[in-house]
Amino acid sequence: MQLGMIGLGRMGGNIVRRLMNKGHSCVVYDAQPDSVNQLASEGAIPSQDLVQLLDQLTSPKAVWVMLPAGPITESTIATLGEMMSAGDIIIDGGNSNFQDDVRRAKTLAEKGIRYIDVGTSGGVWGLDRGYCMMIGGDKTAFDHLDPIFKTLAPGVGSIDRTPGREGRQSTAEEGYLYTGPAGSGHFVKMVHNGIEYGLMQAYAEGLDILKCVNQEVIPAERRYDLDLADITELWRRGSVVSSWLLDLSAISLAEDPELKAFSGRVDDSGEGRWTIQAAIEEAVPADVLTAALYARFRSRQDHTFAEKVLSAMRKQFGGHQESKKS
Repeated sequence: MQLGMIGLGRMGGNIVRRLMNKGHSCVVYDAQPDSVNQLASEGAIPSQDLVQLLDQLTSPKAVWVMLPAGPITESTIATLGEMMSAGDIIIDGGNSNFQDDVRRAKTLAEKGIRYIDVGTSGGVWGLDRGYCMMIGGDKTAFDHLDPIFKTLAPGVGSIDRTPGREGRQSTAEEGYLYTGPAGSGHFVKMVHNGIEYGLMQAYAEGLDILKCVNQEVIPAERRYDLDLADITELWRRGSVVSSWLLDLSAISLAEDPELKAFSGRVDDSGEGRWTIQAAIEEAVPADVLTAALYARFRSRQDHTFAEKVLSAMRKQFGGHQESKKS
């Protein structure tokens, strides 16, 4: 199947590679020519601009936008909306606010252009592991693009089936799911990221407690010099708190037990804030998720080992670098 891709960063580039590895044809564009040239050398069809990208796609044209949420995504989708025709498909696979999706879908529908919002999880590991995708928008577009989603998803793999799901007709077990109308995909991904904040904070605080038990303020007989790299590795083996985030923490601590490469400054990309805003609108208590977001705010003022753990996890799963102090 053919797909156009705009944005060839950490995730966009690897999405193209995973698709090409499974026989799909990808027409690519990025503002950085080097990124386009690199993927062209691997088999993608290069484009110098959006006009050339669209000219090289067959109808119905499907274009995946994988750019940072905000003005650049907004302007790119608006431009595509002016250039594309009825029946074509625009996919936003970034982390846009779900309310923007609702508005865009309505505007594009007036021209007959179908809009899909894809909450995409998988980070820099997605090329090999696959991407978990939460997909909202036009159902006919989702059905048309099913071969793309099926290729990008991790598949059933070796995970045991959940008891009680027998007879369900769903793609969830394969790692992708149509969640409903426009915005629902990014809404589910937004809450997913809010939960991620809480999980990461719990690991970070727990590891900080383990590290700080060796302080002089603690009575000598209760002072333990614990190997956090070994403890996180231990917890990966049969523990109830095992998870991929713990796997990534174990990798970071094995590489750098003191996490000296990290200052502990932890950024947030917006979804955590939007999750809390949704909780307020719905009058849903979200104590843990709110506290986790505020901990990230605090990290930009002073840094603990817990914040270094958070920074290390973000680098492992998403390739995120710490930003410099302003």
